[in-house]
Amino acid sequence: MPSRTEPGSPRALAQPADPTLFPVNIGRAAALSGISAKMLRHYESLELLGAVARTDSGYRQYSEADVHTLRFIKRGRDLGFSMAEIAELVGLWRNRQRASASVKRIAQRHVDDLATRIEAMQAMQRSLQALLAHCQGDSRPDCPILDDLAGTSAPCCH
Repeated sequence: MPSRTEPGSPRALAQPADPTLFPVNIGRAAALSGISAKMLRHYESLELLGAVARTDSGYRQYSEADVHTLRFIKRGRDLGFSMAEIAELVGLWRNRQRASASVKRIAQRHVDDLATRIEAMQAMQRSLQALLAHCQGDSRPDCPILDDLAGTSAPCCH
């Protein structure tokens, strides 16, 4: 029996849509790409989509390529790339003459940034764990956590 993909599942969103259904309105483009209509308009304002077709009455009409680009952007955001990095990646993705070294440079810079942020968060976690270990957590007002946040090592009057 063939497997069935549930509508709205990540697998369904990753599959190409029926090209006979295009162009689509903003709500359908948002649903097909897994983002909100508000974010879609934001990405359009950042010129990540290029010129979007409009009806005579001014309604946006998104092509299959537009939806594919929106999925690309969403995946980039899911991986934590900044909007500037995504704009650069979209440009490289569209440029068939690109050097993959350019893409790798952006990705490596992002991985390095993530590693730095993870180290900082782990240091915060260690500090908080040490403070928690010294906090009695009882009915007494003494609290090393509050003392640390206040920059004091002894309780003070408020």
